[in-house]
Amino acid sequence: MIMTDAELELMLERAAKKGAAEALHDIGLQDENAIHDIHELRTLLDSWRSTKRTVGSTITKFITVGILGVLAGAAWFKIGE
Repeated sequence: MIMTDAELELMLERAAKKGAAEALHDIGLQDENAIHDIHELRTLLDSWRSTKRTVGSTITKFITVGILGVLAGAAWFKIGE
């Protein structure tokens, strides 16, 4: 029995949909709440990335201000001598 291109394409499409449905079921995203779960995960990930940037920036500013403070203090004491 030889399959036509249309029959083969239909069979492949059905297999892909079934495989995708099984994969989503395996990870617990098979219900109607899955879209909300994915949205919440993306929001959480975006927040995490923003927090990492903010923490990195804050640490850099803290170190810079500390170094400048030490230099200013050293210059102040040098002038006071």
